[in-house]
Parts: sequence; structure tokens; C-alpha cells
Amino acid sequence: MVGLVIREAHYPGRAPVDAYGDGGFRFADMSHRGSILCLPSGIYGWDPADPQALQPADFARLLAEAGDVEILLVGMGKELRPLPAELRSVLKEARISADPMSTGAAVRTYNVLLAEDRAVAAAFIAVD
Repeated sequence: MVGLVIREAHYPGRAPVDAYGDGGFRFADMSHRGSILCLPSGIYGWDPADPQALQPADFARLLAEAGDVEILLVGMGKELRPLPAELRSVLKEARISADPMSTGAAVRTYNVLLAEDRAVAAAFIAVD
């Protein structure tokens, strides 16, 4: 007999983000507390919470799907902050155009690009 199995948070599909705030997001009639990574393969719980500490390792799952992504929207929290130089370089090498913005603006832009069936991915840092 196996005890309780905790699995990594994952929604296996693409879906618009219906709401954000209070430290999380709503999408596909579900909610998730914390940051999320929206990729062609699905929506995943994502650990980063500090936009100034983002590293290439935080984007390993995205880089594994780089062939299916042209645009990466990065919701940096309440305010726009630039992406760290090392991360920008790694994304450029993978031919992914990264666009940092506030999380609210990134969610709205993601939903529009998703509706247009664009090759978009997003990394959203949760906001209160």
C-alpha cells in the first residue's frame, strides 16, 4: 500500500489566465497559489518569487520546449524589472524573445497571444 503521493502542480494543456492576485492565479476552473509557468505542454507550478533573483535554471522546463516557443512573457510582480543579463543571453541563444513586464500586463498580453494561437509561453510571478 502506498501512502499519500504529492505530485508537482501541473495542468496538461493551454488555458487563458482568468484572474490573478492574492498570491496566485485562476485558470481552467482551477486555482493555484504561487507563481506559474505556462508552456505549450501545460501550466506548471513555478518556484521563483523574487524577480531580481531569476536564473537560467528557473527556465529549464521552458528551454526544453524552446522549439515550440517564440515569445516569452515574464510577469515580474507588481512592477516592471529588467531580466538579469545572463538569463537574457540564454533565452536569446534559444531564439526566444523575452518580454518582461508587470504580472498584470503579462497576463493580459498572454491571453491575447494565446487567443491568436501564437507560439507564446509565460512565467508569472504571483502578486498579492
